[in-house]
Amino acid sequence: MNKIESWLIGAVCWLMASCASTPEQVSKVNQLPDIYPDYIGVTIPADIAPLNFNLADEDIDCMDVVARGSKGGELHTNGDWADFDIADWQALTQQNRGGKITLTVCVEKDGQWTQYNDFDIFVSPDNLDEWGLTYRRIKPGYEVGGDIGIYQRNLSNFDETAILAETVVPGRCFNCHTANCTNPNRITLQMRGEGGGTMIQKEGKQAWVETKTDSTKAAGSYSYWHPQGDYVAMAVNSVHQSFFTGIGQRIEVYHKFSNVEVLDTRTNELILSPLLQTEDLEIFPAFSHDGKWLYYSTSKPCKVPAEYEKVKCSLCRIGFDAEKGQFGLQVDTLLNGPATDKSYVLARPSYDGHWLMYCVSSRGNFPVSQDDADLWLMDMKTGKIRALTEVNSLQCEAYHNWSDNSRWFVFSSKREDGMYTKLYLACIDEQGRVSKPFLLPQRNPRKYYQEQMDAYNVPDFTKTKVEFDAHEAYRQVFDNNREQVKIK
Repeated sequence: MNKIESWLIGAVCWLMASCASTPEQVSKVNQLPDIYPDYIGVTIPADIAPLNFNLADEDIDCMDVVARGSKGGELHTNGDWADFDIADWQALTQQNRGGKITLTVCVEKDGQWTQYNDFDIFVSPDNLDEWGLTYRRIKPGYEVGGDIGIYQRNLSNFDETAILAETVVPGRCFNCHTANCTNPNRITLQMRGEGGGTMIQKEGKQAWVETKTDSTKAAGSYSYWHPQGDYVAMAVNSVHQSFFTGIGQRIEVYHKFSNVEVLDTRTNELILSPLLQTEDLEIFPAFSHDGKWLYYSTSKPCKVPAEYEKVKCSLCRIGFDAEKGQFGLQVDTLLNGPATDKSYVLARPSYDGHWLMYCVSSRGNFPVSQDDADLWLMDMKTGKIRALTEVNSLQCEAYHNWSDNSRWFVFSSKREDGMYTKLYLACIDEQGRVSKPFLLPQRNPRKYYQEQMDAYNVPDFTKTKVEFDAHEAYRQVFDNNREQVKIK
């Protein structure tokens, strides 16, 4: 036996011995296990990756977990954390759609086994029906650019791949990646700074355009596709940062100007309306499920940063005729910010037309920098609104998006530490009842999230894996050849 073979056998034996004991002489305690992430009582789709978890107490010898389905099936895992086999987990969840999985957790510490009270994970009858998520990962700092990237994650397992990373286009900052109703056949993203531009990808073909004109103040950002796939709504703005001194809030992010426009991607013409090109700040556009309305937020201009507390956004909508490529002649105010002393931003209509989800905070038009930002829900059939207390926390919740079947939504939250945004998923039924959210699963959650120094930004579902030619993006970015859009 050579040295390498001996080392491999020794390593395998050590791994097997690290936690291979079976619960014996177990003492029961009348309390739930303190696990990370907190998956106790959550509702999941059957097609999600295993909800692996760690015990909050890191100083344990072994954890033994049995998962039993209410409609049949059983899983067992024994190790340093609950690490379920992917295929076995999904067989169990599919078998128990509309039912629940009951988990029994036993923990060995200092040679003594302890069994906690069982807890349930509920399996929704509604599948997620999405391949995965897309999101930007970025350090929660305040510089431009840096080690950022747009990634995609397969939600049925733990595979993550880069769509476009800063290593491919060095020194560039990019964001505002948006697909059309979770369909990646239509994608747009915005690149800032030198050599910047707007990329429009349709059926795999990239086109880089310059969306700033002599009649508009800046390039487009904060994009949202029209459901027919020909138009992209964009905000035209400038983003600024100011920092607080002393103890408390670190930063205020604000816009000095902002207007809303629509780009016809067939002709590269901008469609403008005087109602959306005012001295007020119009921001965060989003088309309704049928494309007949464009939602957006608007606020009166303030002398920011000095008057940052006076920024109160109202939630509005304006008609849009896709056949004619024209805006309506009237603006409807759905929620009045100054009248309620609140700020309403980031309207996101569900794709079935039933709900409108949005952010509410005490001020501002950049909710991810507001600790009190919460998610609210409007029933578009009745006009009733309510705070989503099921998912809100004492920290910021923002940047939400819907699954194509409108039964699930994803959002970012700083609830763990007030600094890093992480991704949570939750489901909603026909009556608007929302489940307890669950953290995006990872194979070893504590190790992953403790070592992950990135914040998650602008998450969205994707129906299929995104096909993107990063080499072509590099060529076009550094060729700096942009087609200039025109005013219609």
